[in-house]
This record gives sequence, structure tokens and C-alpha cells, in this order.
Amino acid sequence: MIFRPQTCRLPDRPGESFIDEEEIESLLAEQAGASAAEVDRVIGWAMRRERLSLAQTAVLLGAPGEVRGRVIEAAERLKREVYGNRIVLFAPLYVGNRCTNRCAYCSFRADNAETVRKTLSRSEIVREVEALERAGHKRLILVYGEHPAYSPAYIADTVRTTYGVRTEPGGEIRRVNINAAPLTVEGFRTVREAGIGTYQIFQETYHRGAYRHYHPGGRKADYDWRLTALDRAMEAGIDDVGLGALLGLHDWRFEVMGLVRHTNHLEACFGVGPHTISFPRIKESSASLPAASPVGDEDFTYAIAVLRLAVPYAGLILTAREPAEVRDAAIRCGVSQIDGGTRLEIGSYAASPDTEAERLGSRQFAINDSRSLDEIVGRLTADGYLPSFCTACYRRGRTGEHFMEFSVPGFIKRFCGPNAILTLAEYLADYASPAVAAQGWAAVERALAELPPEAAAQTRERLERIRSGQRDLYF
Repeated sequence: MIFRPQTCRLPDRPGESFIDEEEIESLLAEQAGASAAEVDRVIGWAMRRERLSLAQTAVLLGAPGEVRGRVIEAAERLKREVYGNRIVLFAPLYVGNRCTNRCAYCSFRADNAETVRKTLSRSEIVREVEALERAGHKRLILVYGEHPAYSPAYIADTVRTTYGVRTEPGGEIRRVNINAAPLTVEGFRTVREAGIGTYQIFQETYHRGAYRHYHPGGRKADYDWRLTALDRAMEAGIDDVGLGALLGLHDWRFEVMGLVRHTNHLEACFGVGPHTISFPRIKESSASLPAASPVGDEDFTYAIAVLRLAVPYAGLILTAREPAEVRDAAIRCGVSQIDGGTRLEIGSYAASPDTEAERLGSRQFAINDSRSLDEIVGRLTADGYLPSFCTACYRRGRTGEHFMEFSVPGFIKRFCGPNAILTLAEYLADYASPAVAAQGWAAVERALAELPPEAAAQTRERLERIRSGQRDLYF
């Protein structure tokens, strides 16, 4: 495992705050206008798949405009070396939008009278999951507001319900992640026992002053309770976690440093870094404040490239908040997971078109990439990527420190390449439109040609079994 947690001003202790704003701001100030030679040295370190320190990350963030191209090129190269050309696909499923918080940027805020409050019943969850399965999805993330109704027991029940849904010809959800409010250790144990994949939570902003400004009320107003949520998840045995920051609340450079500092904390305390990192930008929502520190497309893409180099083992997620052209560019420089066919209105996956309009008031924010899953699979294969619905690592126990052992040196391609081929083959056989299927099978052949002979032969054997009707084959 090639990561070396550094010693920072605030010691890394489980359950304790670790963000020192002065430390982050001083490093950013020191490295503003970093020289090309300094940037090249950090790039060289990153290309050895070494996780970058805060100081090294600050060098990249301080690179002048004429040097940024080198960082982006290095991020593209590192991504190809570690992840190959695969892109993992998933869909979000909003279960309920009741909330006791007053986040100024969110339409779910408790004092927003415009929001239509809705919580899916068990039968409604089943219908939503059936619709997602019929589109071809295998991986979901369930999303909940912060409210007493969404207790650990309730979340666990929705997870089990989701796993239990089956549709023809081979529809099933094999990986259920959750994005939910911070829980106690015991609460995290309850949801872990339901078989969740990744537990994801966004700190929103790592800057305390900005955090106070945007979170004036509710349980979420407690910065430290949220900051240490992943520590409690780890203590409860959830070793697969996702970080996130909402870009636009404060200087985006500070937030990138916060994400790297959080990564260092998890490594130092638990020997495991984040499985995923997310970095959505503030987008339109009802009754929300505008971004105090808006992030333009050029800086946004550069932030993604820096994160790719800074934390080479973590999956980078970019959702349909962003338009298609931004997502397509971001994939090249570091993003490895995207959602497809996303609908954020609660109950909208199974809704008929004539009822969809009345559900618009239940969504958290607007989406800007409305392409169907089939359209996204088609675009990815046309651009030379390998769409993946793989969930094998989680079921083979390659999570936590074991995931890091495989992913940090880049060996993950030995598993994920063949498994991506197999899951794409299932999608092409069962759900793809004729044009996308033809294009996809050509992509499968290209991917097979890049495998070592033995792996290619084993994968072809499983492909024939898929063509004959078998499903859920993996390495």
C-alpha cells in the first residue's frame, strides 16, 4: 500500500476534529505561484502512485495557468494506468426528503415551504427499484434527508427491500450504497448488518466559518459531529466510505485540501482511505442561496485533476448535476464513476409522464445531464471507454484495506477489466438498444484484446455462458 499518513498540526485521533484552517491556508499561501520545477517534482511523486501530502497538493493547487496543462496530462495518464478505460455506472434513488436541518443551499431545508415532502413506502421502493432494474442498473445509492423518521432501522429495512427486488430477464441490485445523516456507532452497526456497500457523507465545506453560515439550524449545524461521522462508521465495521465537499460554499482550493486532509485522517486512524470522493458544485434548487465562491468550468476540471493525482486509489464521482459536456471532459482527467438515467424527483423512476410535473417540488436540485442510461452507455463506448456495473470486489471481500492493497499499486485492473466486460455484456444482452448493443459488443472485443491471454480466455468462457443465459459471473 503506497500511502504514508503525514503528521499534521492537529493529531489524528479517532473521533476528534482534525481540520486546522490556519495550516491549510498557510500551505496554500506558501505555494501560490509554484514554479514549474516544483510542480514537476510533485507530478513525479504522484506518477509513482504515492498519495500526495497536504504540502504537495498545495503545490499543484498553486500552479500558474501555463503549468496546469502538465497536471491535467499527468492526471489523464495516471487514471489510465490505475483504472484503465472503465467507467462505473450507478443511479441515485431518493427515498425521502423530510429534514430537520436548515441548510441554506438545499431545497430539503426544514423551513422551505415550497418543497413537497414525500417518503417512499415499501411498495413504492419496490416499484422504483423495478424501474431501475428494467433500465439495466445494478448499483444504487439510496439517499435520505436527516429526520427521525429515517432511523437506522428504517434505513436498514429500505436496503434489504432493495436487495430483494427481482425483475426479468436478470434484474437485480447487487450493490446498495447509502447517503444518510451521521449516525451513532450503534446506528452504523444496524445499517452495516443490512449489507450496505459504501457509506457516503459530504462535509459540504471544511471551513468552519462557511459551515456556520450555511448551516444555521438543525443537527447538521454541529460541524464536528458531521466531520467525525466516518470515524464512527469505521468503528462500527463499515470500512468502505465516501467523502464529499460541495464546491461553491468556500474557496475550492481549501475544499480540495480539506478532502486530502480527511483522507490522511482516515489512513492514520484506520489504515484505510476513502473508497470514493465526490465534489459536486452548487446547482439550482428552490429557496437556496447562490454560491458564495462559484467555481468555473476550468477550475472545476483542474480540481478534479489535482484530486486524481493526490489520492490515486480513490474513485472520483461526478453526478448529473453537471452538463454532459463537463462530465465528458472530467472523465478524461480523473472521474471514474458517474450516474446515468438519473431522476431526482421522489417516486419518479416509476411515475407516468403525466404525474411527473407534480413531483418536481420534491427534488433536491436540478440535474443538467438528462441522458438515459442507454445513451450514456452508447456515448462511453463510442469514446473508447468500458462501462462497468461491477460489484465483485464487495462480494469477494476486496474492501477496506484489501481494496487498498489491490487498487493502490494499480493491480485492480486485473479484476475490474474482466468484470467490467462481463457486466457490460449482461447489459448489452438484456437491456441495450440495438445500436448501443452493436457498439457495445465491439467495445467488448477491444477490451478483450487488451487482456493478458489467460485472462482473456477465462473471460471469453464466461461471456459464452452469459450469451447462453447465465448471469452474475465474476472474478
